[in-house]
Amino acid sequence: MIELSDIALLLIVGLAGSYFWQAHGIREIALRATRLYCQRESLQLLDDSIALRALWLKRDRRGRWRFWRGYQFEFTVTGDERYVGRTVTLGKLVESVQVPPHRMPDDEHTLH
Repeated sequence: MIELSDIALLLIVGLAGSYFWQAHGIREIALRATRLYCQRESLQLLDDSIALRALWLKRDRRGRWRFWRGYQFEFTVTGDERYVGRTVTLGKLVESVQVPPHRMPDDEHTLH
């Protein structure tokens, strides 16, 4: 016979699975946006990956609670130096892709 504790356990497992499935999809959206940004800016995305560094709840423009995620990635311009950039999502929307000042390949003394 099924007890209330069994139903609660199934509900918790189902919610956790749903969260991880959705989180993976959002990570793919953030990775795609990061790749496009790096292509557009002539940057090389190292390891072709991003890593989740921050997660919390935040309201979107309509006032609904969404998960705010901050992803970190590494990139290079010349192949000599590694830089750390950041991609931010709110729900399924990519809010920004940010990179620090970095050298440009045409002039070693110019920062971009």
